[in-house]
Amino acid sequence: MQLVTFLYVATVARLAELRREAERGDSPVPTAVIIAGLVAAGIAVTALVKTKAEGWINDIPTK
Repeated sequence: MQLVTFLYVATVARLAELRREAERGDSPVPTAVIIAGLVAAGIAVTALVKTKAEGWINDIPTK
């Protein structure tokens, strides 16, 4: 009988937990802004590296 009581209490507790309003978390807008900022920073770094690399390659003397 104790097993039945335990299972009943566990089931009721789990159902109550599932019915409770869930945490919604952060809005997707700040996440999108952060991602857009990271993309912009990545593009800027890539452009800077490309410019420096082209300058370095152009400074190599040829015969």
